[in-house]
Amino acid sequence: MKTITLLNEKGGVGKTTLSTHIAAYLALQGKKVILVDADPQAHATVTLGIAKSSGFYDLMVRDVSFQNVLRMVSPEVYEIPDEKPKGALYLVPSNVETRNITNSISDAFAIAEKFREVEDFVDVVVFDTPPTPSLLHGAIYIATDAIVYPTKCEYLSFDGLVESMKHRQQAESHRQRWGLAPIEILGIVPTMFRKSTTEHPDMLAEMQKMFGAKVWDPIPQRTIWTETTRIHSMVWTVAPNSYAASDAMKLGNRFIKELENV
Repeated sequence: MKTITLLNEKGGVGKTTLSTHIAAYLALQGKKVILVDADPQAHATVTLGIAKSSGFYDLMVRDVSFQNVLRMVSPEVYEIPDEKPKGALYLVPSNVETRNITNSISDAFAIAEKFREVEDFVDVVVFDTPPTPSLLHGAIYIATDAIVYPTKCEYLSFDGLVESMKHRQQAESHRQRWGLAPIEILGIVPTMFRKSTTEHPDMLAEMQKMFGAKVWDPIPQRTIWTETTRIHSMVWTVAPNSYAASDAMKLGNRFIKELENV
């Protein structure tokens, strides 16, 4: 089992869009995937057409079993037309109670230990995280094998990326003390990219200069991303021949390729 976290301490950069599409694409390709909505806003939960609920809080604080918390995502939400998923996608849903998890657990290893219960059942766990750093992030860091950083090619998003990198380094010192392997940077994904602007290409060039091959190809801004979120579906399900669907599948394939090295 591999645990991957999508993280950026700046809201509105596409974490939820990427986490849902990556998790769904893995399921299409034959993986058993659990997507954990660790954000009190519960946008990953809503995106997948599932009602907000205290699933993550119940799991971590009330010690409710995975069996009673996991929600199977309907294949109709993420399948490619005329092509059934080869794997399965499950969700640990969220609601406002999620913000109280860190007030109720004191063990930094709590999330890592809890998810060991499903390591023989699932191939990949994907965490969608809130933008505001907290002790919850610290517990997720302990459970994480690798991080994907979505970011806009804009100054404030880039600042959030840099701050997120700093906090990963701080978490690494704790992991090192406990004999844990380093957290891999799986990739940095420029989102909502607008080539016609001056800022976006400039910021992309700066990111590539700083982080090299860790920067993946930018995902262009396209209206269909928000339209498909509103109807609780993936872009390749609604518009399989669209540029956005091609972008999403390219993202999924890059993720699978990088995951092989973790």
